[in-house]
Amino acid sequence: MASIPRILILTTTLFLLLLKSTVSQPTTDCTDRWIYIRRLPSRFNLDLLSNCSQYPLFDNFCPYLPNHGLGHKTHPRSHSWFRTDPLMLELIFHRRMLDYSCLTTDPNAANAVYLPYYAAIDALRYLYGPDVNASADHGLELFEFLQDDSPGMWARHEGHDHFLVMARPSWDFSQPLRNHPPTWGSSFLQLPEFYNVTALTLEARAWPWQEHAVPYPTSFHPPTLSFLESWIRRVRRSRRSTFMLFAGGGGVSATPNIRRSIRNECENESNNVTQSLGGYVKLCEVVDCSNGACEHDPIRYMKPMLQASFCLQPPGDTPTRRSTFDSLLAGCIPVFFEDLSAKSQYKWHLPEEIYGEFSVFIPKEEVVFKGQRILDALMSIPTTRVRRMREKVLELMPRVMYRRHGSSFNFRTTKDAFDIAIESTLQRIKSRLEAVAFE
Repeated sequence: MASIPRILILTTTLFLLLLKSTVSQPTTDCTDRWIYIRRLPSRFNLDLLSNCSQYPLFDNFCPYLPNHGLGHKTHPRSHSWFRTDPLMLELIFHRRMLDYSCLTTDPNAANAVYLPYYAAIDALRYLYGPDVNASADHGLELFEFLQDDSPGMWARHEGHDHFLVMARPSWDFSQPLRNHPPTWGSSFLQLPEFYNVTALTLEARAWPWQEHAVPYPTSFHPPTLSFLESWIRRVRRSRRSTFMLFAGGGGVSATPNIRRSIRNECENESNNVTQSLGGYVKLCEVVDCSNGACEHDPIRYMKPMLQASFCLQPPGDTPTRRSTFDSLLAGCIPVFFEDLSAKSQYKWHLPEEIYGEFSVFIPKEEVVFKGQRILDALMSIPTTRVRRMREKVLELMPRVMYRRHGSSFNFRTTKDAFDIAIESTLQRIKSRLEAVAFE
């Protein structure tokens, strides 16, 4: 095993101290909001972090562990910006749960039970490591523990009151149990043992009721409301000199696809903007993020996004993208090309009925196969509507970012992605338990 970085030792030690001392001291009404954190052996969470350099086919994720999963600061004097990896959402969420105001040490008094299992990190051994041919085993050890340790806690509602976070798209946990030979993914979400558990994933499939998508973590984690408000003011006054922007990779193969169409259109456009686009210096800009060039370098793409009016969000390996949330934080109006990229995903954080108020939808088939120019579609939007859409983006910004742990936000007035996820999970579990009671 690789030696554990000193920062990881400090992180783990602090985590253990916090877990041992967690006591509920609610300052608000906790009716229907009590959560019990299930005490899991460290092999299900903290021990997994010591393997951070063991998967060369994936990445060495040791650099992203500091600050309880937020990663290193982008600059030593930065308060809000970190080099955050989306895989660390489980760690980030776990740390934020320790700040939750309605924790209880009595599982019988809890309205929900949180499982601090780092499912996506544990899945690496099935995706890239020694257990790649044993994907059907992913989750069985956890289930056995839940059955053996305080079995009444699980049996009380057969897992309906339990929830966990899985920091990958659900497709990565959905390999059929009897696939021979095995294909991509583990089979965690295919196990009947966990059918009743609510799973918060970065991307959900359309049909399983237990899955629900939550926003990808970005690099922005303000510690106070004043830092958030300062950023919003900066975004509002930012000069939008680029009409539309694509930050991403792909689109270089000969096969027709939306990313190729975007790159071709951008390459064909002249930078000599006509008066009809008054004020813009560039019609289209591409920030090349191939081979993970942008993944942990927010400066590389956030500055161009701050200068763009529209940010194109084409699907890639899966429909969703972290870039969607980066663009919202930059005040750049997202342009989607299929509903599964966001509208059918993040209904708690971005309600389906308001998508027309902050985003643009252009069917990818119209662009790829019917010659629809993206630029023409966006140019047809009146300037007054563009301004309204950007204001809506600014209004939604707090809902899609994860503030820093230990922050001083008032959750009643400014809810972040974590607050909304917890509130909605509690409502979902309550509704499910009421439905089960009548079955």
